[in-house]
Amino acid sequence: MPKGRHLARELALKVLFELENQPEDDAETALEYHAAEAGAAGSTIDFARALVTGVREHRDELDRLIADASRNWRLEQMSKVDRQVLRIATYEIALARDVPVRAAINESIELAKTFSGDEAGRFVNGVLGKVAAGAGRA
Repeated sequence: MPKGRHLARELALKVLFELENQPEDDAETALEYHAAEAGAAGSTIDFARALVTGVREHRDELDRLIADASRNWRLEQMSKVDRQVLRIATYEIALARDVPVRAAINESIELAKTFSGDEAGRFVNGVLGKVAAGAGRA
């Protein structure tokens, strides 16, 4: 079972995916549900909460950064999983800036591969490389 920050990113992905499909759901309730299901606690939940909150509060800016970095794909064309993975990593890379870029990208590639497939991992890597360069963090 994943530990620490990887699990937190996985929880954030599940919550954000759920909220995109059912926007009327409460983010905290969704996080509590997924955290209990995964056996997560403490700082893992806190980090997941920070990611969910950051992505939700800055969604328009994140989507603009992703769209700028992904010239061949509009956000609406991306899978819902890929879109959420990219939002989380873009938040970490361009706004939060408290995680090494390589760690944010590698974690996102793993999440994309796990929840969307190997091709998604390559796609996410390419887009996030451009996001990092655009944020002056390449």
